[in-house]
Amino acid sequence: MTARTARRWPARGATLMCGAGLLAGLPVLGGCSVGPDFRHPAAPSTHFAQAGRPAHTDSTADADGMAQTFNPGQDIPGQWWTLFHSPALDRLVRHALDHSPTLEAASLALRVAQENRSAAVGALFPSISASFNPARFKTSRVYSPVPNNNSWLYTVHTAQLNISYQPDIWGGIRRGIESSSAQRDALRYQLEAAYLTLTGEVVQAAVGYASLRAQIDAVKDLTAAQQRILDSSIRQQALGQLADADVAMQRAQLAQDQAMLVPLQQQLQQQHDHIAALTGDMPDDPTPDFTLDAFTLPQDLPVSLPVRLIDQRPDIKVAEANWHAACAQVGVAVANRLPNIQLSAQPGVAAATIAQLFTPGYGQWMLAGMLSQPLFQGGQLLHEERAARAAYKESAAQYRAAVVTAVQDVTDSLNAVRADASALAANADAEKAAARSLGITHARLGLGDVSQVALLTAQQTELQARLALVQARAARLSDTAGLFQALGGGWWNRQDIPSGKKRSG
Repeated sequence: MTARTARRWPARGATLMCGAGLLAGLPVLGGCSVGPDFRHPAAPSTHFAQAGRPAHTDSTADADGMAQTFNPGQDIPGQWWTLFHSPALDRLVRHALDHSPTLEAASLALRVAQENRSAAVGALFPSISASFNPARFKTSRVYSPVPNNNSWLYTVHTAQLNISYQPDIWGGIRRGIESSSAQRDALRYQLEAAYLTLTGEVVQAAVGYASLRAQIDAVKDLTAAQQRILDSSIRQQALGQLADADVAMQRAQLAQDQAMLVPLQQQLQQQHDHIAALTGDMPDDPTPDFTLDAFTLPQDLPVSLPVRLIDQRPDIKVAEANWHAACAQVGVAVANRLPNIQLSAQPGVAAATIAQLFTPGYGQWMLAGMLSQPLFQGGQLLHEERAARAAYKESAAQYRAAVVTAVQDVTDSLNAVRADASALAANADAEKAAARSLGITHARLGLGDVSQVALLTAQQTELQARLALVQARAARLSDTAGLFQALGGGWWNRQDIPSGKKRSG
């Protein structure tokens, strides 16, 4: 370390600004940054098993039975849930976006990361602070009197700037800023992931609510018909046309089917509470009365190319940003083991009175430079570098895992959409056959051609077929929403974020 100090300086304002001018004029030493440079990873080599698959699903003439067409490369709208053409659903999703505490927390976490990144940039510039120190002294009689005023008491007013600057010769500071920027990006994509998860869960919850309502209506319709049959059976029993055992069987079947309403109504209430939690409301707040008929099944479905999927899935972008941050931390750890330079300056003024602070001859300054090289820290810096490199490899593995999971999600969603269409067609045929069988059995019972057991069996078969058809309709809506989620949800086309934050087409 070297330093040079002078007691007097003839200039006025230049006294306080000389050190700042010298350090501000220093160029940033070194143009390179140690450590590996992060590169955007390549897209996975897959086609989501589309080869040899039909371009559209099966279709049927029943509700929600239309064919859906797969369109490779088609973009996804930012408000993808509007494709279901349900005003109530659109209002519910927007209400959730405005009131969800989870989304608000993710947004605030992004703001924290943005401020931390801006704070990290400050390390590239000189650090300047100012101080003013008035001090009162008394000199002992042992020493000579204070010159000029022959007084044992005197005051010294010191005004001084403290300036320090560390040139980023190895790029360690810039690597730290790079890491902070990547962490900010990770939280930005986590916000998009929270946005996508919230909208997807609201849509799924609304479809689930409508499915439970339809199942409850189906059970109520059948039990109402069973009650009419039971009333007729009781009248026939009073006339001696029907045995007590037949009436007892009908009564038992009615009670059994009515018991199905209790768990369904409980699930409906739980679904209501789930929707309230997603939207940031309390359980006693009302929920829109969703029905399956209020949703329109989207017929044109996008199938993103793998090269675009890694830019569309927020979870993949989060993993990539974390990988980038870990890569930059390797450079920080390497730079910490290399020599560093620390420059400092302390220009100032010291005078007996405040008025003298502004007159020539009372200036003082100090310039210093220090070169430091870590020699022994018990292996701390070495192991920190090794840990950074291991974290870099860990993040790379986590990124690959995120890509594999994303490809699996898309493939599973495409298969589910295809299977749902076939299942709906099969369940629609089964429901029609069960309803026809029940009508025939009921008519034959009136003619005495079949037993009461046959009627009860037909009733149970028709109920199960109706419930299965309701679930198949809900599955088509739910899995279609799941496909939009698996493909990223179109967050890059959102209209509620600045255009500079969107990913280009």
